[in-house]
Parts: sequence; structure tokens; C-alpha cells
Amino acid sequence: MQTNFTPEQLNDAAMASSEKILRTCVHCGFCTATCPTYLLLGDELDSPRGRIYLIKDMLEGGRPATSEVVKHIDRCLSCLSCMTTCPSGVHYMHLVDHARSYIESTYRRPWHDRLLRWILAKTLPYPSRFRLAVAGAMLLKPLSGAVGQIPRLGSRLKAMIDLAPARAPVRSPFDHPRTFPATGERRGRVAILSGCAQPVLQPGFNEAAIRLLNRHGVEVVQAAGEGCCGALVHHMGREKEGHSFAKRNIEAWIREIEGEGLDAIVITASGCGTTIKDYGFIFRNDPNYAEKAKRVSDLAKDVTEYVSSLNLLPPVRDTDLVVAYHSACSMQHGQQIRTEPKTLLKRAGFVVKDIPEGHICCGSAGTYNLLQPEIADQLRARKVANIERTRPDVIATGNIGCMTQIGKGTAIPIVHTVELLDWATGGPMPAVLEERGVEEAAAVPAAAE
Repeated sequence: MQTNFTPEQLNDAAMASSEKILRTCVHCGFCTATCPTYLLLGDELDSPRGRIYLIKDMLEGGRPATSEVVKHIDRCLSCLSCMTTCPSGVHYMHLVDHARSYIESTYRRPWHDRLLRWILAKTLPYPSRFRLAVAGAMLLKPLSGAVGQIPRLGSRLKAMIDLAPARAPVRSPFDHPRTFPATGERRGRVAILSGCAQPVLQPGFNEAAIRLLNRHGVEVVQAAGEGCCGALVHHMGREKEGHSFAKRNIEAWIREIEGEGLDAIVITASGCGTTIKDYGFIFRNDPNYAEKAKRVSDLAKDVTEYVSSLNLLPPVRDTDLVVAYHSACSMQHGQQIRTEPKTLLKRAGFVVKDIPEGHICCGSAGTYNLLQPEIADQLRARKVANIERTRPDVIATGNIGCMTQIGKGTAIPIVHTVELLDWATGGPMPAVLEERGVEEAAAVPAAAE
């Protein structure tokens, strides 16, 4: 794609990076075939190619974002399916992130949109605040229909209430910085991301990961000072806030790296993993953080990616549960991790089924299902229908957002991949399976061990 940026514009590092990305695009349109919003809406401007034209025009002209541009950029899920499809290697993620930051600094949103985004930015990344918000949403569940009738804000407030759990999750005893020693001889040492929303909604994910890693001889540390990875606000265009969260994590992990050392930084939420692996790019021009951020990004691993590098213990339970594996967009498109989770589940004794249209987003996408609930609901219905076609006993995934989104549309139990791996190799049955009355699998005969 031909561009016409001025030399002065290209003196800005972000603008220069976006100009390079724009020149990579050859207008082929392959991306339209796998873009969820284009499949649903059929509007060229709601495809990656259409958004690229809008972004190019906005950035080249140096003009404030218009409401039309904002509408179509806001509809983008950042699922990154287009990057998997693109034959030219267009790095759409960095381009749309820049566009969102540009929009945030040049466009004044309507008051109700500003209010809602402010609430999300000041609540979700902070576990204590988010815990209170979840409690409030639970109390409002009987009134969600009435809340949905509030002008301008109703549908999105209703989405928040509907996505809240039916009951408050129990606070995890692991919910503070500490070290979890390896069982037997220590084979490795890793840090694990606690994060923000996940420890409130599903604290059992990290508990399962820690047990699994300890069982395989890996010491796990929850570093003091780490927290939200910054992804939620970063993808809302709130660049300064996102960088602040990221810097805090970088400092926390660098202390561990330069202390007792780390073999990896393990992440159990793939949406966070995609962002942490991008810290090196985000801070590439920051003289104080460029080198440290790259060290952190180089060590970042999804939990299944890291466990795949170990010799998975043989299963101690004989289970033939049929598992529909849902690969989160941030896993398959953002991190290009596709086979490892399924291979691990098969080795653990589960029957794994692929989901039709598995490359299409479920509609979660960070805060997307709260900000664009109508489109998100359509995508959830499409995803659930495809999952149910496989007739699984359980759904496995590696991202809390996907689990919350999909779980609202089906009665099939949904668990984190690491919970099944932990259970198969000696851990407790995932709580949701126990609640649904799934029978405990028989122990593998001693001769088969």
C-alpha cells in the first residue's frame, strides 16, 4: 500500500511503525474471510482491510478521529484472525493498537461512553475493586431486565450484570506473594502471573497450575508487586495506564530474574500472555525499560507452552471424557499456539475434539462483550452452536474471558485446560465437574504406570 506521510510525522516512532505496517498491506482481502465482524455485518469497513484504509486516512491526514472511524474501530475484536490469514504478514495488532491510542487522544466520546469506559478502566484491573463490583452485579441480577431499559447505557450495563457469576467465588489461599516449592528434586523455577480479573472470578486456575508445576519438579513464585498485565486498558487506547501496569510487572519479574533466577514467566490467561509477550515491542524506544521489557517478553510462556517442554507425568486416572477444545483467539492467533494444549490433553487420556469454525472469535475479547454486547451475543451463539455439534462432555480453554463468555450460553461444563491436566496427573477434580456430578475416574492400574 502506498503511503504519504510527511518526514515530520515519521519522526514519531509510533507513526513510523504504523506506516511500515500499512505499506505491507497489498489489498488482497484474504482477511475478510476470517474476520468475525465482517462475517456478521457484511460491511467492508468492518473488515481488517476496511479498517486499515480508515486508519491510514486518519493517521496520514493528522486529523482528529471522526465518529465514523471510531464506530468501525470500536467494532474490531482484536481477535487477530486476520494476522493468521494474511499472506503478507501485516501486523494488524500493532496498527489497531496505535489507532486506538490515537482515537483516545483526539476524539471526545459521548458522555455515556466515557463514563462506562472510565468505570471499566478503574475497576477491572484492580482485584479488590473488581470483587466489590462483582458483588454488586450479583445483587442486581433480578433487576437486569429493568437496567437494560436505561437509555444509552442500558444494554451494556445489563451485559455486565448478566456476565457476573451466580455466586461469589471463594477467595484463594494462594492470593498473595509467596513461593511454592517443587515436589522432589527441583527441575526449574518460574514466576506465575496472578493478574486481575481471573483471581476474582476463577482463582482455581492458578491453583491447578501451581500444583501441576510443583508435581513436575518446578518451583513457582508469585512475585511481590505484580498484577494486571495492562491488556484491558491498553486495548481501550488508554496507553499511559497500560504502560504503568506493565512497568510494575516488569520490575517485579526483573527482581526475581536477577535474584534467584527464572526459567519462564508462566501465564494462565492467554489474553494476558499475548500482551506480556509484546512488552518488548511496547517499550522498544524507552531507554529505561527496553532491555528489561525484552527480557520479560522472552521468558513469557503460556502454561501449556511451558508444560509441553516438560515430560508430562502419565495419567493416574483412567478417563475417557470427550473434551471440546476451544482455542482462544489470543492463543491461536496472538501467540500462534495451536497444537500444544490438545497434545497435552490427549497424553493425559482425554478424547479431544476440534470445534467447527474454531478460528472465529467467541465474542469475549477483553471488554468487548461489555462494550459491544449485541455483536458479542451473536458471536457467542455461533460459537456455542458449533461447540454443541461436537457433543462433548466438557469444554476446555485457556482464557478466563472465553470461559465467562461461552459459559453463559451453554450447560456444558467449561474448565481451564490446566485443571484437566492437574486432575489427570494427581490433582483434585475441577470444581465445576464435581458440581455437575461427573464421576471420579478410576485409578490407572499399577501395572500400567
